[in-house]
Amino acid sequence: MPIEELISSAAQDAGGRLGSLPLAQVATGADGTIVRWNLAAQELLGYTAQEVVGRHIADLLHPAADSNLGRSLWETAATGRGVVGTVTIWHRDGHPLELEIWAGPLPDRRDGASAVQVFAADAHATRRIRGSSAIWDGLFARSPVGIAIMDTQLRFLQVNAALEAMNGLSESAHVGRRLAEVLPEVNAPEMEDAMRRALDRGEAVRDRIRTGRTPADPYHDHVWSCSYVRLEDPAGRSVGVIASVVDITEQDRAQTEVEAARRRLALLSQASARIGASLDLERTAQELADLAVPYLADTVTVDVLDALARGDEPGAGLAGGVDLRRLGKAPLTGSAVSNLLAPLGRTLAFPLAAPYTHPLVARQSHLIAHLEERIGLGARYSPKPAQLHGAGVRSLMMVPLIARELVIGVATFYRTRTAVPYGRDDLTLAGELCARAAVSIDNARLYRHEHDTAVILQRSMLPQHITPPPDIETAHRYLPASDLNEVGGDWYDVLQLPGGKAALLMGDVMGHGIAAAAVMGRLSAAVRALARLDMSPIALMRQLEATLADLAEPMLATFLYMVCDPATGHCTITRAGHPPPVVAEPGGNAYVIDTPAGVPLGVGGIDFTTTDITLPRGSVLALYTDGLIETRGRDIDDRLNELTRLLTHPRGSLSHLCDSLITHLVPTSADDDIALLLARIGCTGP
Repeated sequence: MPIEELISSAAQDAGGRLGSLPLAQVATGADGTIVRWNLAAQELLGYTAQEVVGRHIADLLHPAADSNLGRSLWETAATGRGVVGTVTIWHRDGHPLELEIWAGPLPDRRDGASAVQVFAADAHATRRIRGSSAIWDGLFARSPVGIAIMDTQLRFLQVNAALEAMNGLSESAHVGRRLAEVLPEVNAPEMEDAMRRALDRGEAVRDRIRTGRTPADPYHDHVWSCSYVRLEDPAGRSVGVIASVVDITEQDRAQTEVEAARRRLALLSQASARIGASLDLERTAQELADLAVPYLADTVTVDVLDALARGDEPGAGLAGGVDLRRLGKAPLTGSAVSNLLAPLGRTLAFPLAAPYTHPLVARQSHLIAHLEERIGLGARYSPKPAQLHGAGVRSLMMVPLIARELVIGVATFYRTRTAVPYGRDDLTLAGELCARAAVSIDNARLYRHEHDTAVILQRSMLPQHITPPPDIETAHRYLPASDLNEVGGDWYDVLQLPGGKAALLMGDVMGHGIAAAAVMGRLSAAVRALARLDMSPIALMRQLEATLADLAEPMLATFLYMVCDPATGHCTITRAGHPPPVVAEPGGNAYVIDTPAGVPLGVGGIDFTTTDITLPRGSVLALYTDGLIETRGRDIDDRLNELTRLLTHPRGSLSHLCDSLITHLVPTSADDDIALLLARIGCTGP
């Protein structure tokens, strides 16, 4: 078999790397004549064997070379000392060719003389290979990058010092073994898949991540970036894989920290946008729980002091233990941990010494990185810690909810066996979330308190019992706004006047909350007092304007005042920026009474006007505040036309008609307070 095939075959079988250099083989007899000339010599110098066999080897030297030097070199080789050097040979086509030769004696047993065996190669090629080998050897030995050469079976053939240090194993511990055998604690199957891709497809595979632990650092995980390139022989056949390995643990840790910081900022940004937007106590607590799952916890509970949840003021302290009401929980069901924890709305009582009260008493967050180490401490008070551990909880955090120096509750974050234990960074993030949530929960508590106060104040100032004069029937409804912020100053009343007349009135103080309700109370009381003096509508309006002018803060109010005589059906109407009344006559004709709108009370400088109208007996008047006809996305004139249509054929009692109007016009929760007053003039029955 030709030597070239032997070399390639051996390299293929071994899976190693071997450079190929065309090598001419020449042999001479004892007298220096050429007796053997191989094919490589013919390809290198251009002469066939027939042209050179029998000639003296020195005849092949370049004409400019010293022929005596050539003969001297041959004689030196023939004497048994061997020669290695560079000579210039004359190529058959007439150009000089520099060769590097290796010559040595071959004993001739017949006559004791020595023949000479000569190997020759292109000097430029040999220098290039020698230089490449030196570069490779230097790179392999000194590179800080881990380098390994694998055979076609993905077994280590050679590793450099850098890879020995990374893996914590000598080269001898690598050679002949596969990655999974050398490093069982890394993701070897994924890495070998990448190597096979490089080996089978001839495509370079870059930046595949190897993770795990090595004998160099058996107690910590590391991350490496690995790249793989196929090695080929001169015929292009695959003979192995070269791997480069770089430890990127620090870079990966830094990137992980940056990404974690980005996610923390995103979570805090969501918390600012989502928590507390509703100003509802229960919803705000639930928003905190929902936001933290699953990024920060697998399960979260939010518990608020029971006294605060009831709307009471904070108590004297926690000396006698603490009662907490569960207002937030995520997920509500569906997991073993959630099923163990108390449901929403449940009130939980804890003695002062119970571990669950420690964050409240100390006003500090509490981290239990490994629950199994603390089960015994809580066993005296409850079997719950052991049950939670059995359900998979391995780590938890308890963070107090503190707002304006007031402890209002505690949030608990649970992680199961599948997650990394909580650390200080997690506790810091949980503390920031709870700080935001605590303020929002306290705001919701204060708004609820203010809302309840405003509702109580407003309802106390609305007429408790309306006693209209004879021949007038009335019905009325008040519907507070669904939004905690929207409780305002709507009011209505029916007053008996001298001469059997009646005053029907409807007002709406602009603004919301306790201030609006208080102003409404003052105006309501003033109207009742002034109306009993039988004051004219315009004079009464002026007195109400003066009442608003006495306030420390400017306030405006719309107002509608009607004086009706049920005996004649005559009505005098005065408006101060309020929606117009609607009348439904007995014959089925319903319309909006055309009367000047006027400007709200409190504007000042503009006088008021009255409108007189006579209504048939049995007519129904509808007075209302703007909450009945104003709604998002609808034109107010369309809504007013709808109210008029609904009054076209009023059937049944006025009370039933009130309910019907509200049901049709406000089918869902109201955006604003609604006051509605219906009065049938000149008829004592439906």
